[in-house]
Amino acid sequence: MASTSSGYAVRRFSPERGTFGKLLARDGIVRRMDWVLLACAIALSLIGTLLVYSATRGRTELTHGDQYYFLIRHLMNTGIGIALAAATIALGHRRLRGAVPVLYGISVLLVLAVLTPLGSTVNGAHAWIVLGGGFSLQPSEFTKLTIILSMAMVLAARVDAGDRVHPDHRTVAQALGFAIVPMAIVMLMPDLGSVMVMAVIVLGVLLASGASNRWVLGLITAGAGGAVLIWQLGVLDQYQIDRFAAFANPALDPAGVGYNTNQARIAIGSGGLLGKGLFHGSQTTGQFVPEQQTDFVFTVAGEELGFLGAALIIVLLGVVLWRACRIARNATDLYGTIIAAGIIAWFAFQAFENIGMTLGIMPVAGLPLPFVSYGGSSMFAVWVAVGLLQAVRMQRPLSA
Repeated sequence: MASTSSGYAVRRFSPERGTFGKLLARDGIVRRMDWVLLACAIALSLIGTLLVYSATRGRTELTHGDQYYFLIRHLMNTGIGIALAAATIALGHRRLRGAVPVLYGISVLLVLAVLTPLGSTVNGAHAWIVLGGGFSLQPSEFTKLTIILSMAMVLAARVDAGDRVHPDHRTVAQALGFAIVPMAIVMLMPDLGSVMVMAVIVLGVLLASGASNRWVLGLITAGAGGAVLIWQLGVLDQYQIDRFAAFANPALDPAGVGYNTNQARIAIGSGGLLGKGLFHGSQTTGQFVPEQQTDFVFTVAGEELGFLGAALIIVLLGVVLWRACRIARNATDLYGTIIAAGIIAWFAFQAFENIGMTLGIMPVAGLPLPFVSYGGSSMFAVWVAVGLLQAVRMQRPLSA
């Protein structure tokens, strides 16, 4: 094993100790894979399948008369996501490094395509590309991944090469340039929720990279100023302004702008400790909570599985974040550390925002709950992220 001047150990695979083929051998997989992380991600996806089925089995206008429509699709999305994770592991985060510029370019083109006639509006957000056959694509979900990978590629290049201990100011500015372009395009959709997640990802990446704290403080200040400017210039659509108004005043128009959050709190509050039983929630079966299979899927858990069931989801998400933190800490290069840190920031903030908006402690932002909410784009993106975490972990020495 060799090490760089930055202190990151670089694993050297010799023919005797660990070629790529041996890494994929049974012993290498068993010893290097984070099975706790994988088990928790699968458990969350399966719990999500039950919750999505409960929320949609009676929605004939959505299921076209087939009560298993969303259940089957959610399972399919999970299966495809796991396959994408496996492909990511097989490729490895270091090999993927060379393809990052291409992936970044594709993601920017896709978010730009949303602003053309190819884009479609769903729930006020012009953030989708309809593919036909009931399938659609939300490019901003994949943009979160490419922002992490592109910033990691730039910030870690000279550190992993041993030229520097920490990224210099010029390098940080270049990395921020990779993030600002897609964020600006997504803001034009407008998809404020995704932009919020991307902003948190950028902060997490910078903190993990060892960049000067002045950059972090400067970005927080600029973000606060930018939020005020966006509000003053009227960039936000009326439905987004209404969401913030309902958050600031929960009693505001409970039959209008405050309806979603009001019904969500009723559903969760009625579940008590043990819940009303799976498929027996009155708010869920009565279809009182809008978008319950996607943005408000946590309300199904709160009502039907109760506090204990909802807490189980939070615990599983917490374990995923804990394992990701261990992977970031034990990564053998700064590139891997940054990737893991970006994913941690993404999962942590998006889960907090999604659960928080159902409880009324965060504004409604239209973000899915990772692994649990229905949606192919979201499911594929989070499972690729799991694959990246596993790939980073599998590069560590066996003793780590």
